[in-house]
Amino acid sequence: MGLFDNIDLGAILDDAEQKTDEKLAGQISSLTRMTDGEIKELFPEAADAKKLVELMKIVKSAEDRNTKINNITANSEKFAGIVVTLLGKFV
Repeated sequence: MGLFDNIDLGAILDDAEQKTDEKLAGQISSLTRMTDGEIKELFPEAADAKKLVELMKIVKSAEDRNTKINNITANSEKFAGIVVTLLGKFV
């Protein structure tokens, strides 16, 4: 019998993932007009929330408008789902 046989590693990882997702949602909501709940509802997957953060960094950067547009265009496939989700919230 091994030392880790009685440990539910899956449960530990699930708990850590949930806490990370909640922390990320809290950080995003502090930068937007959306609540933690809205962030979690719109972007339940941490990977999507991270893409939202990347997109927000571009939009909030000190770069000029054309540079921002070029950066978003260069990552358009990555950001497409995020843009659709955000516009779906407002349209």
